[in-house]
Amino acid sequence: MTIAQELSGLQASAKVVLYVLDASPIGGEVLRFHNGTNQLNQPVVWQGQTYQPFPIEAEGFEVRTQGPAARPKIRVADRFGLISVLLMQFGNLEGALLIRKVTHARFLDAVNFPGGVNPEANPDEAYPDDTWVVDRVSRDDATVIEWELASPLDLEGMTVPGRRCDQLVCSWRYRSADCGYTGGPVAKADDTPTADPGQDECSQLISGCKIRFGKLLPFGAFPGIGLNRQT
Repeated sequence: MTIAQELSGLQASAKVVLYVLDASPIGGEVLRFHNGTNQLNQPVVWQGQTYQPFPIEAEGFEVRTQGPAARPKIRVADRFGLISVLLMQFGNLEGALLIRKVTHARFLDAVNFPGGVNPEANPDEAYPDDTWVVDRVSRDDATVIEWELASPLDLEGMTVPGRRCDQLVCSWRYRSADCGYTGGPVAKADDTPTADPGQDECSQLISGCKIRFGKLLPFGAFPGIGLNRQT
């Protein structure tokens, strides 16, 4: 069964919402939470990852097509002072990523079910991840801590795309994951042929990309930005 079939059925299983707090951008760790447990009264396991039970409330994640960008809020009970420690260590967690994952109960890993059996377990059946940035603490008292979240594109100083738009020169390092070329030596930096691995170097121009890839180019520049549209 797929999510599309799940939604069109008469007996859809419950939605399961899970949260990943990724503090690695600010020097912290990755924590996974869910506001509940599985059928075995144990932490929920999804896509092989364990989500610890933690009191969480969230609001404002609706999709908007008009008006100001959404600013969701997420509230947690500060059990055992864990969150307070994180706030002190990492500057209120501002700049950390909050990833919201949603699936349906029937697709959860088999380990969540009695006997470790779930014939409908499918880690690929999920809604697209929803990624936000922790912008500020909007409430902090003895029982609850609340953050206001922002879209990564809604933060001051953020630009799209997040790198320089160069028309002619590729910004990707030759043979990097972005470049994607893994073949043998082809040409020197001036695009003259070579079979010597020590001299193999990309010119970073579209000509160098064509030598290696042919017609389908993963070129890391923006040739079209210099074109003027005539009307």
